[in-house]
Order: sequence, then C-alpha cells, then structure tokens
Amino acid sequence: MQKKTLTKEQALQKLHQYCAYQERSHFEVQQKLWEMGVSRADHDEVISSLIEDNYLNEERFAIQFAGGKFRMKDWGRKKIWYALKEKKVSDYCIKKALNAIDEETYEKTLQSLAEKKYDSLKGEQYLVRRKKTTDYLLQKGFEPDLINKALTSLGE
Repeated sequence: MQKKTLTKEQALQKLHQYCAYQERSHFEVQQKLWEMGVSRADHDEVISSLIEDNYLNEERFAIQFAGGKFRMKDWGRKKIWYALKEKKVSDYCIKKALNAIDEETYEKTLQSLAEKKYDSLKGEQYLVRRKKTTDYLLQKGFEPDLINKALTSLGE
C-alpha cells in the first residue's frame, strides 16, 4: 500500500496544530515531516514558515523543556543536557535553558532528594547508604561536586 503524502500546505496546517499543542524542537518537527511523507525538498520551507509564524522557536522549546523536566521529574542539569542533545538542540539554546533554572531552587531540590533517599536507606551501613544515595543522584543527572556538598551537609 502506498503511503499517503501531504502537500506543503496540508503539512503546514497539521504542524501548526502539532506545534501549538506543545513546544517542539526542530528535530521533532523534521521527524513529523518524514512521517507525513512530505517531500524532502519542502522540509526547509515548511520549517522556515513555522519559525516565521512563531510556532517553532528552539530557544523557547529548550527553556520550557529544561524547566519542565527539572520541576516535574527532578532531573539534574546533566540529564537535561543529554536529553536536549538527543533532540538536536543547539549548544547555545541548551546553555540558555540550563541557565534559566534557578540556582537556589536547584540546590534545594538536590538537598531534598538527597535527604529523602538517604533516610530511605536507614538499615544500611553508612558507606552503603552514601554510595546508593550518590548513585541515585548521579542517575538523576546532578553534578558530582554538588552531590558531595549535599551529602556532607547531611551531617554524618
């Protein structure tokens, strides 16, 4: 069965809705264009049109993505950085997005996660508790030096 292809205008209409629903990266829109069967020659034109109409803004996407992952999933900067890299976001936009995360809130979140995890390991030996807590926070994407600072302030 032949895959249905859309014209540039039809694709643009669908992508307006796709981008209005939530912020998207250029890469996600590119993938969507492939799925829709839009000819390769029209990709750049469609993306340019979306940027001009302010439906697509990589910087806005990166800031919203970073803020959302930090607030909702308690991700650290490293994990957010890798996730944005995966979505092919530019280094400039990634840096801007990570700088948009409030430093004080970031450290409070890290401290709170460290305390919760550490307390949940009550039966374990000190070093095991510390190691498991560190591993958990590293997996969440927090920086090793900040993790050490947070664990030191737990006062053991």
